[in-house]
Amino acid sequence: MKRFKTLRRWFARNFGYARLICLALLFGFVGLRMVDPAPMQELRVRTFDTFQAIDPRVKEVRPVTIVDIDENSLGSPKLGQWPWPRTRIADIITNLTSLGAVVIAFDAVLSEPDRLNPDLAAESFGNLDEATREKLKSLPSNDQILAEAVRHSRVVLGESGLPQKQVELDNNLPVTGLATLGEEPHPFLYNFPGLLRNVPVLEEAAAGRGLLTIKPERDGIVRRVPMIMLAQGTLMPSLSFEILRVASGSDTILVRTDKPGITSIAVKGFQIPTDANGQLWVHYAQSDRSIYVSAIDVLENRVPREKIDGKLILIGTSSVGLNDIKTTPVSPAMPGVEIHAQVLESALTGAVVSQPSYGISFEFLAALLLGLLVIAFAPKFGPVTLIAFGALFASVLIGASWYFYIRHRELIDFTYPLLSTTAIYLTLIFSIFVREQKQRKQIRGQFAQYMSPVLVEQLAQSPEKLKLGGEERVLTIMFSDVRGFTTISESYKNDPQGLTALMNRFLTPLTNAILARKGYIDKYMGDAIMAFWNAPLDDKEHQLNACEAALDMLEKIDELNTVRELEAREGGHPFIPLKVGVGLNTGVGVVGNMGSELKFNYSVLGDSVNLASRLEGQSKEYGFPIIVGSKTALAVKDKFAILELDFIMVKGKKEPEVIYAVAGREETAHSARFQRLRNLTIEMLACYRSRDWDGALGAIERGRRTDEAGALELLYNLYEARIQGYQNKPPPEDWNGAFALLTK
Repeated sequence: MKRFKTLRRWFARNFGYARLICLALLFGFVGLRMVDPAPMQELRVRTFDTFQAIDPRVKEVRPVTIVDIDENSLGSPKLGQWPWPRTRIADIITNLTSLGAVVIAFDAVLSEPDRLNPDLAAESFGNLDEATREKLKSLPSNDQILAEAVRHSRVVLGESGLPQKQVELDNNLPVTGLATLGEEPHPFLYNFPGLLRNVPVLEEAAAGRGLLTIKPERDGIVRRVPMIMLAQGTLMPSLSFEILRVASGSDTILVRTDKPGITSIAVKGFQIPTDANGQLWVHYAQSDRSIYVSAIDVLENRVPREKIDGKLILIGTSSVGLNDIKTTPVSPAMPGVEIHAQVLESALTGAVVSQPSYGISFEFLAALLLGLLVIAFAPKFGPVTLIAFGALFASVLIGASWYFYIRHRELIDFTYPLLSTTAIYLTLIFSIFVREQKQRKQIRGQFAQYMSPVLVEQLAQSPEKLKLGGEERVLTIMFSDVRGFTTISESYKNDPQGLTALMNRFLTPLTNAILARKGYIDKYMGDAIMAFWNAPLDDKEHQLNACEAALDMLEKIDELNTVRELEAREGGHPFIPLKVGVGLNTGVGVVGNMGSELKFNYSVLGDSVNLASRLEGQSKEYGFPIIVGSKTALAVKDKFAILELDFIMVKGKKEPEVIYAVAGREETAHSARFQRLRNLTIEMLACYRSRDWDGALGAIERGRRTDEAGALELLYNLYEARIQGYQNKPPPEDWNGAFALLTK
């Protein structure tokens, strides 16, 4: 047991349980790829869809023309609704043949006799005389007329695979010859229990027969078309490949197979690679309306000869009502007949795509190699390096897959090795995360009782910050205080719990207002708050955010006062409103972890901090709840209603400071009333500083008439008192307009 514990410790130290789990995961993904469940298949084919959507096949020639059973044809008096009289179809075949069609194929099954055959008409009309009835019966059937037209051309008839057997097949009807090279193909093929054929007279006259059935995949998208299938026990080619056989003059189709399945099918001059089930990956081009001609135009000889001459002709429908619309990787709605045309175009131009047999070996090798590299080296690198290498590996995988598609038109799946490697990578990242979280928990437990939660979290994320010292930064500092809080406190002298509840009640919304504007709460000092912006995190708009926070704080206090007033009225006790003063200043400060080796706090020091504190104290003197320094005002002057208040000399400072009030947001600044008051205030200050006492008093008087709300009354009273003092005792000759504050 002791030896086992020693071995376990050695393994954990030198290799790690996470790597062992990742090795198991790597080989688990190998097994998963061999099973190849449906979700993995769907992810793979969706990737190939993306390739085709990005780089579809470009048509250089158009060897196929579609004779479209379109809405115009279905609505014409000559043709009407489908199915059409076989005599009309015979006329279409005759016209196509005369125009030089190489092969004509039907993407439709004519499985029942024409309902307008003369013998059927003779039986349907009961009031015919016997001579007329016999004459009708002696006429050739419409099916025979069509068969004669088919016999004089090269026509391939479409047949359909059915989900269940309906009737026994006529063994005397012709079938296409097929030869096999290699393993027996039957176990790999799509097998339809039933087969729907055309009327026998047409089957006997046709040059070929092929299955027109197109089987969408699980998600309804047609990506692959079977080139050879089993239908009611009969081995049959697809409609498109039978067209190639007839066009090439071959008698037999060669099917090549190996142990994993079918590899290709061939006729003279054409060999098409397939997947193991005999399906061709269709290399789609965008839907092309230029290859369509209307059936009614063919019937009435309105189609130019170059549209037909020397081409393979498909007769099918684009009409939505005939229910032959499919979804493909490049189009959400493509007629089934055009999919057959796309197969023919790909085969005739050699622009086919395939999934090579060596592709799965490439996938396994890539998954194993990348997985082992991640397991070996990922724990040794930092997150940025890991992300960079992960992006590099993903780019190599995707790039290699894209290269094979672009250069060789081969489909190599990168999703399996990428999925495998990503799962291993995430497992390792998770194990590292768990380990680091454990370390952070230890740090939080050790330092939470000494430090603010924000700083503790920073230290948990970056333990190297655990040191004294600081840095110089440009900050915006805030001090706020509740006016007359001593009076309010006295009303709670017999209710200390009520006073505590009140403090929490107003400090909470004020704190939230600061934090919502990216501020950092430095400390609480009774009913006062100290906060700052642009540290510890950078904030390019720290002056703006600080002013927004100050205005938000006033709004929060107004909301709280409204509720408290209602409570006081209902409770029958006096209501004393809360009023807050705020001082803001922007300047250089030293910010960092300050204190002793046993206890320290993230805080700021400097003259800028002292000035912010002085400004907060002056808010009651000037009658404005928010007073800011000149640097703050200059930074936000275009966003707020800024009003210059005074030019003051703070005790302990050598240089005077211009101070301002924040009277509101931008809408207030643009109001006519504020513009008028600001201009009068500027006039008053200019007269005051130039010793024009009468001019200053005149500006004050005009300001009072404009200021109906009395917002500037305290400011006007302050300047009137100063002016009276200066009139009695003028300032010295070198006076620059600055007023020295008597208190800190």
